[in-house]
Amino acid sequence: NVIETPPEDRLPVSTYVAEYDPPMIADAIRREMDRGGQVFYVHNRVYSIGRAARRVEELMPEAQVAVAHGQMPETQLEGVMEDFVREQYDVLVCTTIIESGLDIPNVNTLIVEDADRLGLAQLYQLRGRVGRSDRIAYCYLTYRSAAAVQSLAAERLSALREFTELGSGFRLAKRDLELRGAGNVLGAEQHGHMMAVGFDLYTKMLREEIEALQGERKPPLQRPAIEMNVDAYLPEAYVPSSHQRIALYRRINDIEDSSEVSDVLDELIDRFGDPPPAAVNLIRLAGLVASGAECGVLSLAQRGDGMTLDLAPGEGENVDWDSLASDHGLRCFVSRKRAGGGRVRVPFRLRKAEAADLLSCAGKLLQDLARLKRR
Repeated sequence: NVIETPPEDRLPVSTYVAEYDPPMIADAIRREMDRGGQVFYVHNRVYSIGRAARRVEELMPEAQVAVAHGQMPETQLEGVMEDFVREQYDVLVCTTIIESGLDIPNVNTLIVEDADRLGLAQLYQLRGRVGRSDRIAYCYLTYRSAAAVQSLAAERLSALREFTELGSGFRLAKRDLELRGAGNVLGAEQHGHMMAVGFDLYTKMLREEIEALQGERKPPLQRPAIEMNVDAYLPEAYVPSSHQRIALYRRINDIEDSSEVSDVLDELIDRFGDPPPAAVNLIRLAGLVASGAECGVLSLAQRGDGMTLDLAPGEGENVDWDSLASDHGLRCFVSRKRAGGGRVRVPFRLRKAEAADLLSCAGKLLQDLARLKRR
């Protein structure tokens, strides 16, 4: 099971990825201090952490700054942390020593220097140190130069910026696995090409291969051809990142059960807001494919104000087509007829052309067909 419900009154952490800019850092610290809060400032190099603390003091002379890192004597480190918890300091300049086990509700701004040098899981843990109250929290992931950031590091930072909603840790972990690779899964030399196909498809292929080795492979369902006169795509204005659009197209294409349609829609709404009609149509078409595959549909094609359904030989033999069509605002104007290759062809017309959403009618019709077949 995946826990996706956040604690009551928790708010998502506003995450910013930007080149290091002293005025921006000063504004972030000042804004937190003005509302009585405190700041974590992460500089993950012990040998230069003192210089980093002095930079913060120069930027914000009015701030009380403390330093904490893992090479300090235990009693000294404990004293600094206790004083920070008692709000005797405004800013704690520290290493990633804070990444787990701390719960200080008054700290609601996190600034990370050279975030491109840290791992995705590590950055996610660090971000979890703020936003532990009912206040809006802020996370600034900074890097020294855009030109110096490697492509893989840029993808890690982009993922942090993308997955800001509460409960997104599992999806972020999957993205981390895609970026870093799965390593040696089943054999001494197994590694490599998962990044090319994506984690979801990779695990699906792996599961199918294991089932084949165990003699449990099920014959794949034939995916029907769907032809509907509707716009069905993810607009660039809705999902700006090409990487995100590709991942979402793959996710939508992998829908294997019509019950997943609402889950994918909820995920889109959660990440990008209310989807435009073209995006909704794309997901609903994927639901048609899933339902059609389950009940032996070979093709479904829109024809004017109606549609034609082709089923595999032997499918739909005991279906009361007139009654089924009537339930969904359709009429089966020809009971059924044989098409090439022994297929069963069932043409439909809308009862009221002005009242019907043919895509919705088709979806409900195929879902009912699938339920009838499962009985």
